[in-house]
Amino acid sequence: MRSSRSGAGGGERIPELDGFRVLMVGIVAWFHFWQQSWLTPYIGRYSLDYLVRAGYMCVDGTILLSAFLLFLPYARIYVHGGSLPGTEDFFRRRIMRIVPSYLFCTFLMLFAVVLPYRMYTKTSDLAYDVFMHVFMIFNWDRRTYLGTQLGGSSWTIAVEMQLYLLVPLLGRMAQKKPLAVMFCLCALSAYFRGWCVWSMDEFSMVVNQPVSFLDVYALGMALSFGYVHLRELQERQEGGRKWLMQLSATLVFLLSFWLFLRVLRVQARSSGYPAIQSGQMIRRPVLALTLGGMLLSLPFALAPLRVFFGNPVTRFLSAISMNFYLLHQNIAVHLRRLGIPYSEYDYPNQMSERSWQYRYTFLVIAVSLVLATLVTYLIEKPCAMLLRKGFGRIDARRARRKERRSRRAQPRTEDMMESLMENPSEDAAHADTSGGSLLRALEDTLLQDEADHTTP
Repeated sequence: MRSSRSGAGGGERIPELDGFRVLMVGIVAWFHFWQQSWLTPYIGRYSLDYLVRAGYMCVDGTILLSAFLLFLPYARIYVHGGSLPGTEDFFRRRIMRIVPSYLFCTFLMLFAVVLPYRMYTKTSDLAYDVFMHVFMIFNWDRRTYLGTQLGGSSWTIAVEMQLYLLVPLLGRMAQKKPLAVMFCLCALSAYFRGWCVWSMDEFSMVVNQPVSFLDVYALGMALSFGYVHLRELQERQEGGRKWLMQLSATLVFLLSFWLFLRVLRVQARSSGYPAIQSGQMIRRPVLALTLGGMLLSLPFALAPLRVFFGNPVTRFLSAISMNFYLLHQNIAVHLRRLGIPYSEYDYPNQMSERSWQYRYTFLVIAVSLVLATLVTYLIEKPCAMLLRKGFGRIDARRARRKERRSRRAQPRTEDMMESLMENPSEDAAHADTSGGSLLRALEDTLLQDEADHTTP
């Protein structure tokens, strides 16, 4: 089965990464469901308890994937040449992709849960929390980050949006000195986390701040450059050499996946929030390397593995993954609040009521998938279309203003030229004075026209 690799806008689409995204989001969601159900999963007699206990670590995988995809156009330009992506267009795409769903889920939580259940005693606290969420800076304040009632998973979106501000600058800097840019990002992130672990005993406000993910972003940049070079190498391979490259990539993926599970197993042994969060910061670079090995090798692996991760099902799940991520934890907590599904116990998870645990887990997964699908196709995509049209109208108005300025400037220039031609000099002295003045005036006019022409 051959997967299409042509993406929108002529860019390459990597279908195998749909499955990688689904895997990362799925493990994070599994962790949040497990927090409410206490259902320990098994494969036969093999316990996956460590996987769900440390499932929050896979947020790093979503950020790594985002960095890889965002820097991939810059890596292609670095290798093949071409014009850099426009900064304004970059931010427009981010807004269309994220803001409608994020705001809808935030206000859905506000009007469906927070206000009916009166979760804030002070109106000023509620207004402040809403303000910080709307501008995606709520992770800067302990009250709106750790104490918010507007959604527990949305902090990831805020961190991503704050990191997006750096992408155009870093992408341009990487065109000249990519290794220096990556080194500086890694050094800054390592210094920050080292300082936190060394000097602090509580890490809730620092473990997931943007600066703590800069080395993950640097690795995503490095992977994008590596992918472009590996793709070129693969296209030159034929026959047995191509198969050998696919086999090698498959082995790298399997080794990286095994190491990824080992990191999670070690992290799951941490006990208490300070140990969990400090361990998360310490192990973040190692985890990112294992995830990077999976991400980079997967598109070049043998066909069965590529088809398993890149198929119509994973493509659909990847399309709704952001809204699933935004909604799933709120749904899981609210179903528990409502006592759905019914149990004779107040805390059926603590009583290990197996039938309730299964019913609750299946219900929360199903509800999350259905609502994520509805939000994706009824909110996100229609709003993105409206925003695209709005941005198009802005561009059209700019073009019309530019054209009008150009038309107004043209008669002024022609009048000056006619004036110069109709007043020839009678002697050399007169030519040096009045002719020179006319030339200087013409030059000033042309410079002013050029400035008007380039002003947006």
